[in-house]
This record gives sequence, C-alpha cells and structure tokens, in this order.
Amino acid sequence: MHNKESQLASLNARREIVKGEMFSALSRIQDDRYSALADQVHDTKDQAIAQLLAESGNADLQRAANELQDIDAALQRINAGTYGRCRDCGIEIPSSRLAAYPTAKRCLPCQELHEKNR
Repeated sequence: MHNKESQLASLNARREIVKGEMFSALSRIQDDRYSALADQVHDTKDQAIAQLLAESGNADLQRAANELQDIDAALQRINAGTYGRCRDCGIEIPSSRLAAYPTAKRCLPCQELHEKNR
C-alpha cells in the first residue's frame, strides 16, 4: 500500500500551490463575480466555488479549479481508505503511476478505456 502520510503531504502541498494559482488568476480578472471569490479560495474547500471557477471561461481558472477538485477527491479517497485503487476495476494502481499522477482515479488500462469512450 502507498505511504498515506507522504501522499497526504504531497497532495496538500500541491493543493496550496493550486489555490495560489487560482488566487493569482482571480486577481487578474476584472469581473466582480470572480474577484470577490479571491479571498475565499484561500479559506475554503467548498466544491461550489471550485465548480463556479471551473465554469468561468477563463482557461487558467478552469485548469486550476479542475485540479483542485481532483486533489480534494484524492484526499477523500485517502481518508476513506480507497486511495490507490482503480475506481473501475478495483485493482491497485501502480505506485509509479501515483507518483507521476497522484490524483489518478483509474489504472492506466481503465483510464485509456475511459478516454476512448468519452
């Protein structure tokens, strides 16, 4: 099994970086709807805010919001004890894949199938 503490630390560190990127992107937007959210990005795990940012039309915000949602989902899987297991087939995701892509939800064969079917 994967080192839970190491994965938690890595994901939480990345989460802080992404929140900083979101704050920076928000501060560059002149639209009051999004600039008002800038302070909230640093203080919340609210999925509604991440969803609003993902739908903003701003590519930087969309990428960051999607990554933040993936990180939060991975943290939830760690807490639930399901982190590192493919959500489709249930096998353990190789540690090399998790090291390269810590928010992976699927093993590589299932991910490829998922992308093919989308």
